[in-house]
Parts: sequence; structure tokens; C-alpha cells
Amino acid sequence: MGETFARTTALDAAFHMHTYARKPVMFVRGSGMRLYDDDGREYLDFTSGIGVVNLGHAHPAVAAAVSAQMERLVHVSNLFYVEHRDELAERLVGLFGGDARVFFSNSGAEANEGAIKLARRWGKARHGETCTKIVTAERSFHGRTLATLAATGQPSKQEAFEPLPAGFVHVPLNDLAALAEALTDDVCAVLLEPIQGEGGVFPCTHEYLTGARRLCDERGILLMFDEVQTGFFRTGAAFAWQGYGVRPDVMTLAKGMANGMPIGAVLAQCDVADAFQPGDHGSTFGGGPVVCAAALATIDALEEGRLGENAGRVGAYLREGLEGLAAATGAITEVRGCGLMVGITLNRPVAVAAAASALESGVVMLSVGDSILRFLPPLVCSTAEVDTLLGILSAAIGDS
Repeated sequence: MGETFARTTALDAAFHMHTYARKPVMFVRGSGMRLYDDDGREYLDFTSGIGVVNLGHAHPAVAAAVSAQMERLVHVSNLFYVEHRDELAERLVGLFGGDARVFFSNSGAEANEGAIKLARRWGKARHGETCTKIVTAERSFHGRTLATLAATGQPSKQEAFEPLPAGFVHVPLNDLAALAEALTDDVCAVLLEPIQGEGGVFPCTHEYLTGARRLCDERGILLMFDEVQTGFFRTGAAFAWQGYGVRPDVMTLAKGMANGMPIGAVLAQCDVADAFQPGDHGSTFGGGPVVCAAALATIDALEEGRLGENAGRVGAYLREGLEGLAAATGAITEVRGCGLMVGITLNRPVAVAAAASALESGVVMLSVGDSILRFLPPLVCSTAEVDTLLGILSAAIGDS
């Protein structure tokens, strides 16, 4: 590593809060599936910045849209109409289908905060002041703000920050009986990831999501899907729920929406969205002209490139290759996922070491805990790049 990297690590140690265990690499350039460090070394990126750059790095259409808007206007208060914002809202509602309205935020956690507030506002108006509880799944992840951390079903992430906001109940994923039992009269909403991302890529079953929809309809409860990581064609369809055929009342988005620019959104069916009145919710930067221009360019490029179809095809190839690796080595006990959102469980607690070994070999991947690896490449990923991954992964899990 050169002088630039040494200076950066020294500044990071001196001036940053130590909330990240950073890897010993500084990326300074990217193109498509590839990242380049400060020494010019090339890496294949199987993380997309944790499911963010669905188009790949430095996509020219997004760069052009951001540059053009930056030269005209960067920020204006949400008390006024904002260029590109309403066009983006219309586009998102079109992808969602049916009648819905949108609120823009800056991140997935903020989108989920908005959904939580909307659900409680709706629950009180519909069922009375005590109808505020929200049911989520064990092992789920919904953000790191206090409310979204309380919604998250991972005690290890919560304990250091207790007491957390009340009003959340966690149930096992894919257990309809447990969900039904949790839906008491004070529950206003169920919040689920169709495929749990940060938890290790654990999909809901079709039976579970259809059953959740039925239970919510029977009991007058909102069904809300956190599509922060699954959205924007990562699983093949625009949103993962479309692959299941189970429509939510409320949906949250972020990550892949603007290919790296910070934006999130809450979509809600109109009769639910109407629970919010002026002054109930807001965001200084949410839905600004630059990020909305980036999002419109991103969605255009995703659709024009038919990258949802590519995600389905290459994702199937990746899972097939991982299944073959599992059979050949015995080191993988389970392969899970949909499209280009794939996770594996290893038979030994070597995930962190395997990811570090792969990084040394020029492939960036994510570990979850001690025994899970997950793969979230840009949706431009090819079968040839999957073959490279499989070769390096085979060596990494064998050496760890």
C-alpha cells in the first residue's frame, strides 16, 4: 500500500468514530463489476456496496444526470415543488402498480421510520389509540435508528442501546402459527423483508407471505414489506413481492434506487397514505433534485438493459455453481436466494477468514457472522464473472 493509503488509515484512526471494522483496502475507482484500489489493483465486486450499485460502478447515464442537475440546482426546501421528484414518484407508483403515494427520505432506515410512523398513525385512526404495535421477524434487519433497531429481530445489535422504543414483537420467520398468535388487537402492522438480507439471505416461503396477507386482511392490519435490499430488480422482478404475487399495503425502498446516491422512499396505498397530514412527517434533504435525477436515470438504465432478466438468469447460474461447489467440497451446507441475492452457510465458522482470503485474491464478498457468506453483485454480472468467483471461493473456503 502507498503513502495515500497510509495517510488515510492514520486519519481514520485519529478522527473517525470506530463504528466500522474496515478492510485493508481503499477503492478509488470503479467501472461496472470492477473496483480499483489506490495502487491500481483490480477487484471483482460481489457486494455492490451492500446491494446499492445495481447498475455497476460509475454508470455514465447516472453520472450525466447528476452532473447536469448539480449545475442547475442542488437543493430547495420541500416546502416548494422540486424538479424530478414528482416524475420519480410517478415512476415508482407505476412499478408498484395500482394507486399509491410516495414519501422520499435519505436512507432505508429513514424509509422504515416513515413506514412505522404511518402505520401507527393509520392504526390509531382506524382502530383506536392503543393500536400501535408492529410485528416483525426474528433475524430481520430494518435499520440502526432507535425505532428501526427496535424493529430489527437481532438481539445482539440491540443490547448495547437498551432501553429501545416499545411496541415491537418479533416472531420466527416462516411460522404462520406464531404470526397468527402475535396478531392481537393492538397490532397495526406486520413488517417483513420478503428475503432477509442482513440476516444472511433467508427468503420467506410463498406459503408464509400468502398466509401473512390473508391474516392481515382478516384482522384489518397493514402488511408492510421492507424492500430496501431486494428492490430494483435484484431478485429479477422490480420488487421481490412481485415474484411471490403478494402485494403489500406499504413498501419501503432505498439502496439500489439511485445507484449510490442517498435516497429512500415509503410507498403506501392511497387509503393508507391519507393517514399522514401536513406536518406529520418531513425530511430536509429527502427527494432533492439531484438524487431524484439520479434515480430516474438509474431506473431507465435498469429497464433498458433488461437487468432484471439478467439477474434472474445469472443468479440461477450462481446458485447452480454454488450447489456444485457444495457437492464437490462438502464445505457448504445450504445455498439460498433469488436473482442476484444469494447466501450460503458454511459447515465451519470460517466465513470471515474466507472473505478475507477472497479479498486478497481480488474478489469482494460479504460475511454474515461466522458461517454465512452472501453475494450481491451489480446486476450487470456475467456468468464468466461468476466462474471467477467460484474458483476463488473454492480456494478460500478450502484454505480457511
